[in-house]
Amino acid sequence: MSQAKQITKPLPYANRDDFRRIFDEEMNSLYLLSFLLTANGEKAEQCFVSGLEDAVEGNPIFKEWARSWARRVITVNAARVINPRPTEENSRSSSGSVSRNGKTPPVEQVQIAAVLGLEPFERFVYVMTVLERYSDQDCSLLLGCARRDVVAARTRAFEQIGSAVASHSKRLPPASSEKPVSEERRSSLLRLLVGQRLATPA
Repeated sequence: MSQAKQITKPLPYANRDDFRRIFDEEMNSLYLLSFLLTANGEKAEQCFVSGLEDAVEGNPIFKEWARSWARRVITVNAARVINPRPTEENSRSSSGSVSRNGKTPPVEQVQIAAVLGLEPFERFVYVMTVLERYSDQDCSLLLGCARRDVVAARTRAFEQIGSAVASHSKRLPPASSEKPVSEERRSSLLRLLVGQRLATPA
C-alpha cells in the first residue's frame, strides 16, 4: 500500500507581539550588537528603537526566522545611521587606552577596545562577518560596497586587533601566562566587558 503523502503546514509568520517579546528577552544582546556597530551609546539606542519599529511594522517574516531578523534590522539601522564607507588601505584607527590606574587590562578587554576603536567601515565589516557570520557577499550588499572592500577591511581589522593584543602581551609581567580563550568564554566575556564599558562614566 502506498504511503500517504505527508501534508506540511505553512510556516506561521511572526506577529508584532513576537517581535516585542524577542526585543524584550534579548534586549542586552541586541543593544550590545548595536553598540559594537555604532561605538556610541546614544546612536546604539536609536538603532535599537528603530530596529524594533522596523521589525514590528515591516514585511511578514516566518516565526522561526524572527530572532535572526531582529539582529538584521539592528544591523541595517546601524548602517543607515553611521553610513560606513571604505577607507584608504594605509589609514589606521586609533583606539583609546583601556587601562585604569596603570594596571594592564585583560586581553579580552583589549580586543573589545580595539574593535570599538576601528574605523566605522572596518568595524562594521568585522562585527558583521566575524561576530555575526555574514557572508562577504551579504555584507557587501548591505554596506553598498564591493566584496574586495569587505575582504580588505577585515584584513585591516584583524591587523589592528592583533597589534593591540601584541602590545598588551608585551606589557604583561614575565611570569604571566594566559591560556587560549574558547569561543564560548569569549562570547560571554564580550557581553560582560562591553557591559562594563557602558557602565563606566566618560
